[in-house]
Amino acid sequence: MRYHIWTLGCQMNVADSQRLASELERQGHQAAASPDEADILVINTCVVRQSAEDKAYGRLQELAKLKRTQPDKVIGLMGCLVGVRAPERLREKLPQVDVFMPPSDPQPMLDFLQTRAAEADARALEAEARARQDFLQDHPEEAEGALVLPAHERGHLVSAHVPVVYGCSHACTYCIIPFRRGIEKSRPVGEILGHVRSLARQGVREVTLLGQIVDRYGKDVPDGPNLAQLLRLVHRVAEEEGIYRIRFLTSHPNWMTDELLDAVADLPRVMPQIEVPVQAGNDEVLARMRRGYTVAQYRELVSKIRARVPDVAIHCDIIVGFPGETEAQFQDTYDLLAELKLDKVHLARYSPRPHTVSARTMPDDVPPEEKKRRHQLLEALQAQVSAEINARYVGRAVEVLVEGQHKGKWRGRTPQNKLVFFADEGQDWRGKLARVEIVSASAWSMQGRVLSGELVRG
Repeated sequence: MRYHIWTLGCQMNVADSQRLASELERQGHQAAASPDEADILVINTCVVRQSAEDKAYGRLQELAKLKRTQPDKVIGLMGCLVGVRAPERLREKLPQVDVFMPPSDPQPMLDFLQTRAAEADARALEAEARARQDFLQDHPEEAEGALVLPAHERGHLVSAHVPVVYGCSHACTYCIIPFRRGIEKSRPVGEILGHVRSLARQGVREVTLLGQIVDRYGKDVPDGPNLAQLLRLVHRVAEEEGIYRIRFLTSHPNWMTDELLDAVADLPRVMPQIEVPVQAGNDEVLARMRRGYTVAQYRELVSKIRARVPDVAIHCDIIVGFPGETEAQFQDTYDLLAELKLDKVHLARYSPRPHTVSARTMPDDVPPEEKKRRHQLLEALQAQVSAEINARYVGRAVEVLVEGQHKGKWRGRTPQNKLVFFADEGQDWRGKLARVEIVSASAWSMQGRVLSGELVRG
């Protein structure tokens, strides 16, 4: 059977979909080139914002029509729309769905397909299963945590995500993640290292360690390692196995420690890029969000990061139109971003999510058109800031890890995660490090020319 997975939302969902694909191929199924060719259709959902949930329900309506005409298709629903609680509440509402999977848990789909295969002739699955077993024999992996990539990614995927913390226990007033994904749970160190090692042996050259609050890795494990210590262990594996780059996200201002910054500064394969959301530039709004820090503390943290990590790029998140946000409070956010001049800002308009404190107790009193206006103002400001920052790279030589091709040019990223394009028909650059001189830059990307052959990294 062939499968197709639609993934909505965050990098954690991307990693969950990859894990599901890997397990499906372990059973002998294959990826479909298009949804029309698939026998198994899965939607991996996000409900952090209303727009993401609306996309999921729109896709489900399409699949309801498909199920009526092709009832043998297997429809799966995964992720935060299902949540960590029992999905019975969804069964009557979504009769087109055969399998409901909580976040990060592919097992219900695997059990469903195994049952179906046991009831039918499974011989059609044997060829891919044998090929997969041959791959495992040729590439001995550590059993703990190992991930065999889906066949269409094996040997082609340059950058991959590695979850290290599932769930979240912080509970900001606007966030539905704790309700949908459950409390914080750190993965065992051996499992993480096995995951990284297995990715390296399949051609991956960059890994990003993921967590809703990744800095809290190990907080739920007595005497366990923290994120800084984990980075040092992953770095050792990277040196042994040929991983060029390590990143981590998303951080929280309360848990960004000096020890963690020291690890970023000390370890050459940990990239100088840190994503640490501020969400708002006004203390009253931050208190209503229950973020746990002040604007002054965030400003001090940015200064500390820049002092400790040379040439660092800092990314952050902002929510506009949070309940009660006045024009003056929004202006504080605008002024903070204009002052700090961060490399990248992920902007979102507030939308109330069920089961959150803000949805239960705070009126959504900023009109949609005002949210849009504030969003556009910050968007224009950040475009100007990003363009100014990127312009400083013109004339500089930078190291680019090449991910693939786009419209006839090679596409890759600098250590600061800035997007670079360059033309070179004489070499296959995928998965390699190139030394590139930047010749022009915009707010969103840079253009360059390659200066030499492949940069070799031991």
